[in-house]
Amino acid sequence: MIRVAAVGDLHVGPEVAGAYRERLTGLPDHADLLLVAGDLTRHGTVEEGKVAAEELHDLGVPVITVLGNHDYHSDQQDDITRVLEDAGITVLEGEGTTVECGGTCVGIAGGKGFGGGFAGRCASDFGEPEMKAFVGHTKAFAERLGTALLGLDCDTRICLTHYSPVEETLSGEPPEIYPFLGSYLIAEAIDASGCDLAVHGHAHKGSEKGVTPGGVRVRNVALPVIQQAYAVYCLGAE
Repeated sequence: MIRVAAVGDLHVGPEVAGAYRERLTGLPDHADLLLVAGDLTRHGTVEEGKVAAEELHDLGVPVITVLGNHDYHSDQQDDITRVLEDAGITVLEGEGTTVECGGTCVGIAGGKGFGGGFAGRCASDFGEPEMKAFVGHTKAFAERLGTALLGLDCDTRICLTHYSPVEETLSGEPPEIYPFLGSYLIAEAIDASGCDLAVHGHAHKGSEKGVTPGGVRVRNVALPVIQQAYAVYCLGAE
């Protein structure tokens, strides 16, 4: 059995430095790895990124994260990534990685993702160049994600994004903003790869549990949704 701890939307800054780390005391007793589903910072500054790195480094388990839209706000996402990686935290953006957990190889692929909407109510890459660019960004990400997921040589496969792959975990958010919270294209990549679990954040007023059309469990782990330091999901158990 693999115990996956997951959380998203920490939104840390200098004024709360150390507060979240206190909530992670004893993490190895409860989980084999920690997934962070983006929005580590509030405004995407390097200063905030350094706080996030301090909160998440040397926890006793592997830490894998993706960035969120807040982490891109100040155009310092590459610097934030370097700060996190220097602290031993794996940052994914369209790539995959594997970790060994009790003799089981766990593969994680992911990235920020993007919006676009869901089947029957989605944007299309038609018309103005701005609309084509919007949808094209999601399509390009979904293609990279699918390739990364399929390329994992592992026993258990997990998808980690910031944006949601399904509508179900957005329930509670205004339906008018669903197209800006996720895309069905992410779910298609997940279903094509035979994932065991998909984890995302972003939707603070959403719901925790959902499922892709192909039957993969989806969990919204935004901190305001799970209302605890992290949620733990067990894979491989009966």
